[in-house]
Amino acid sequence: MRAARYYDAKDIRIEEIDNPTAGPGQVLIDVAWCGICGTDLHEYLDGPIFIPPAGHPHPISGESAPLTIGHEMSGTVAALGEGVDDLEIGQKVVVEPYVIREEHENDQDYQLSPDMNFIGLGGHGGGLAEQIAVRRRWVHPVADHVNLDEAALIEPLAVAHHAFVRSGAQAGDVAIIGGAGPIGALTAAVLKGEGLTVYVSELSELRRQRVLDAGVVDDAFDPREVDVAAKVKELTGGRGADVGFEATSVDVVLEMLLEAVRPGGVIVNESIWGHEPKVPLHQLVLKEIDLRGTIGYAWDHPATIKLIEDGTVDVKPFITGRIGLDDLIDKGFDTLINHNETAVKILVSPTGKGL
Repeated sequence: MRAARYYDAKDIRIEEIDNPTAGPGQVLIDVAWCGICGTDLHEYLDGPIFIPPAGHPHPISGESAPLTIGHEMSGTVAALGEGVDDLEIGQKVVVEPYVIREEHENDQDYQLSPDMNFIGLGGHGGGLAEQIAVRRRWVHPVADHVNLDEAALIEPLAVAHHAFVRSGAQAGDVAIIGGAGPIGALTAAVLKGEGLTVYVSELSELRRQRVLDAGVVDDAFDPREVDVAAKVKELTGGRGADVGFEATSVDVVLEMLLEAVRPGGVIVNESIWGHEPKVPLHQLVLKEIDLRGTIGYAWDHPATIKLIEDGTVDVKPFITGRIGLDDLIDKGFDTLINHNETAVKILVSPTGKGL
């Protein structure tokens, strides 16, 4: 079968590799679609980061570069390994792409377990291939009426859902999001679906308009034209937002959130920071704001899948491209790197079906 193989920064090759088989406790999946994630872009430009370099195998998977990439995948069941009897051939599924030691798979916070990594980054195959074999623990069925291209966004939507859970927000709360890129936009979709009032600060007019058109925000502000913190306070009767979400890894955005969030409020940092931020923290102290981190997801997939199945969240507006495996770099990575205002989520069909 054909697969995208990561060798090193700016060295991803489309190669022929052996098809996997479903071992005991595993599910063989025909991959329909796999999204390109911001993490994949970081690995391509500056890696290896999560990917274990050649000669340095990951302690759980035992794999190192070159390895198959891609972790935002959907597909159908092709075969069931010994002991798996609760799925059917042809059933639609998505993958919760964790590489985790089996003894930690059912921990409350398994995303924080030692040596955690992700399928498609730390080994165990990847979604940018025609097939993948995955432990049943990490395979989630989805309703047949859900389109598989939309199902491929369940993984990044679960990231957003976990950030929502970490915030402790409830229906009726007010949220301000810094950034309307892929994660910021999907966070807005989850928050709106959960009954929050949602505002976003975003420089790009195209991104602001996209989230407005998608109906996932109540308003979107250009921070060059509006004092966002002051506007949020005005809209909340001087109180401030209950929760803030940082999705840009930009210092001034975090500063804005510290101003915009009410005393006793919460800010969730969703960004992977590529630099050490220099942000005054006096507001954090004086307002007793909780600044919380978030990584991946834990027990979020069932609730996230339900948001899609019930139609509470519509991810179609965020699918901005569909390509084949041969176009991965030119029409996928390069587009997301150089035209990130217009591109949100580009999906790859490893087999070319559906294009």
